[in-house]
Amino acid sequence: MSGEDATESGAPATGAGRRHPGAGRRQGRVGDRGRQVEPWALAEVRAMLGDSPRRRDLLIEHLHLIQDRKRHLSVPHLAALAAELRLSQAEVYEVATFYAHFDVVGDGEPPSPPLTVRVCDSLSCALAGGEALLARLGEDPGDGVRVVRAPCMGRCATAPVAEVGHRHIDGATVAEVRAAVELGQTEPRIAPYESLDAYRQDGGYGRLGECLTGRRAPGDVIAILEQSGLRGLGGAGFPAGRKWRLVRAQPGPRLMAINADEGEPGTFKDRYFLERTPHRFLEGMLIAAWAVAAEEITIYLRDEYPAVREILRREIAAVEAAGLTGGPPIHLRRGAGAYICGEESAMLESIEGKRGLPRHRPPFPAEVGLFGRPTLIHNVETLYWVSEILARGADWFAGQGLNGAKGLRSFSVSGRVREPGVKIAPAGITARALIDDHCGGMAEGHAFKGYLPGGASGGILPADLADLPLDFGTLEAHGGFIGSAAVIVLGDGDDIRRVALNLMRFFEDESCGQCAPCRLGTEKAAKLMAREMWDEVLLEQLSAAMADASICGLGQAAPNPLKSVFRYFREDLAR
Repeated sequence: MSGEDATESGAPATGAGRRHPGAGRRQGRVGDRGRQVEPWALAEVRAMLGDSPRRRDLLIEHLHLIQDRKRHLSVPHLAALAAELRLSQAEVYEVATFYAHFDVVGDGEPPSPPLTVRVCDSLSCALAGGEALLARLGEDPGDGVRVVRAPCMGRCATAPVAEVGHRHIDGATVAEVRAAVELGQTEPRIAPYESLDAYRQDGGYGRLGECLTGRRAPGDVIAILEQSGLRGLGGAGFPAGRKWRLVRAQPGPRLMAINADEGEPGTFKDRYFLERTPHRFLEGMLIAAWAVAAEEITIYLRDEYPAVREILRREIAAVEAAGLTGGPPIHLRRGAGAYICGEESAMLESIEGKRGLPRHRPPFPAEVGLFGRPTLIHNVETLYWVSEILARGADWFAGQGLNGAKGLRSFSVSGRVREPGVKIAPAGITARALIDDHCGGMAEGHAFKGYLPGGASGGILPADLADLPLDFGTLEAHGGFIGSAAVIVLGDGDDIRRVALNLMRFFEDESCGQCAPCRLGTEKAAKLMAREMWDEVLLEQLSAAMADASICGLGQAAPNPLKSVFRYFREDLAR
């Protein structure tokens, strides 16, 4: 029985009143079946939720609220939350256990220690000594502290990275992490950023004002976006103006969802912009919402960005208080540690309060998206460029590219370079020029061996292919793609077999489990790749099955690093 069926009558789906007729008489059972809601737990949940609406789509927000207060999610609290939201306990439990950042404590199990220290084990941090840091910290974590490995935290330029509570430590050492633990430094650090007043003094929200006052028409703005060549910069590269036109053509009400869940290992550009110039993104978002007549806006932000969450909470409130939004309410939603929710349909499921399982397509979100309505979905960087394009014109942006590409891109560069970080450069720049002209060259003691052009899923290319333009459609013939432009540079001392294994283990851990080719394929591939000798025939067959039969891009792209080893780095197979 689905959750909708179980709650259709309006009765709390806690087991009460839903006993099978005659079941008690046949089995001698007296009373209600299933777990009963504990009065003390229900009282605590009601107190924590306060006046918050009891809606299904707020389930994940409510789970965060409980865990923030209690440090974990107990089964009695989950049962009470199910009663309060009029959901089945199974629905609440399956959502709570799907997301990595929720700590569900079963009956009789001790709660997790009060403080969690997470150490990133994704590729850039692994190259910088993350595994050794994790091992040292785990030897003596301290009372009330647990140390766990965690996937990419979006801070690859300052690897290795640890997180104490909600405070990130860049370039982390054992001493720094232990000092933060001892001093109780667990809250996020918020660096200075451009405020609303500062942004408006420099002309900010001027383009939005032109739209809202009728000096610009939606059709004209959409045409400028189309002429500029701006594309979706979250990975797919779909033309932004065309997407706006498609969504606007759908019957209302229309919605908008922002994908700020950049979980691709090596990617940190969205965090970079949101921590420094949040209003440039917000203005672009509001212009897009106006252009497609979206009635509500939802920003889905990854849970690994607590500082960004606080910045957006403050600045969205400031924009709304200043009356600049043009009407649509803005909802800030918090992810819970699931890479799969970077896939747009999985993100929609998560916003609706469900597990982040990708949807089958068609229909596409532009037609049937959030809550079944036509939905405009964009990532942060795409919207970051909108107001600038309207201010300077389509020709300005289109003329910025190189080698036939259009526009500017923000490359997240990490690994064996002298100056890692976010590099704004022309689309179509080569990896070699990016390293030499924007990153100060290779790090001392490292010779250029290869690079990942698009994070974990974009494949691994050798240094002799570093003169290819970095743009959509230019790398696919070589087994790679640019995706979110997360460029991880590898040196001559790096074992590409170990690099590929690190990436496959990431995919194994982050698979949502919905389809067997991805769920079982990544697990089997990781085990085979951990062996001293690789079974090339079996791994090739496994790769083909994952690429051909997985539901979404995670499983389809997971074999790319593995296939790159066979194609370009056979010398590493002999190690």
